[in-house]
Amino acid sequence: MASLFSFSFSLCFTFLVLSTPSSANGNRGVKNCRSYCGNITIDYPFALQSGCGHPGFRDLLFCMNDVLMFHISSGSYRVLEIDYAYESLTLHDPHLSNCDAIFLGGRGNGFTVEEWRAPYFSPIQDNVFMLIGCSPRSPLFQGFPGKHMPCRNVSGMGCEEYYRCPAWSSLGQGVGLGWGPVYGSGPPECCAVAFEEIRAINLSKLECEAYSSAYSLAPLRQEGPSEWDYGIRVKYSVQGNDEYCQACEATGGECGYGDDVRQVCMCGGFNSTTNCDSVPSLATRRANSLGNVMAGFVMFFSVWKMTSGWR
Repeated sequence: MASLFSFSFSLCFTFLVLSTPSSANGNRGVKNCRSYCGNITIDYPFALQSGCGHPGFRDLLFCMNDVLMFHISSGSYRVLEIDYAYESLTLHDPHLSNCDAIFLGGRGNGFTVEEWRAPYFSPIQDNVFMLIGCSPRSPLFQGFPGKHMPCRNVSGMGCEEYYRCPAWSSLGQGVGLGWGPVYGSGPPECCAVAFEEIRAINLSKLECEAYSSAYSLAPLRQEGPSEWDYGIRVKYSVQGNDEYCQACEATGGECGYGDDVRQVCMCGGFNSTTNCDSVPSLATRRANSLGNVMAGFVMFFSVWKMTSGWR
């Protein structure tokens, strides 16, 4: 009987310990959203884990063998850098032409994001896209020669300089479409554009054979196309009131989102719609603790009655 009583007491005591919530401060930090992929830190608004980060950045980054990949509707890109101070990231497309090689066949990703994600990402203003070997039927050249084409230099970078790259000499005269590097009787073989002028770099829709992309980080200006930084420099923006996340982090929480894709402040043992100091309140925690104690007492008394044979 004594052993049964001891077992019952232990069972009730365990129930009390497990059911009594610890303080909010004690539960904070259980889920760590910050992570790493190779030598790149993944922090808000980005994340690798589901539920972490900003909802507009969900299902975006993937880490494969310590290589960080960025996936949007136009394809997958390797992330070379995330610059949190300037809110930008540098992407690499394996079929992006550069000064040493031009990759024909329309294999490049270009850059196009989903409509709902477009407000969050856009190439920087000092990023030039050079579209190569585009068909005369391309939307770029509709109305040529009477209509003004969007081709122009961007931050001192353009096709006139790009033509000096050794990649062009390896192709011979033109890229096989019968046009020279100057306007002549038809559109040019290379047309440099800024992203904001056409809002999407889609080689199939633009009927282009290849593309290159280079960016400039002011006030630095590289001399000559062989010195350009080739890649896609993307500016990211957190839409809405970012003070929400700042308040969350200031109280020891981490910013994330729930099943309804709305932002939440993750406080370890609970999620809050504001910050970790607001839910659950001290009064709520005390009431819950008192309720657990009373429930435990009732359980203990019931078990004691059954084991002692008390009437």
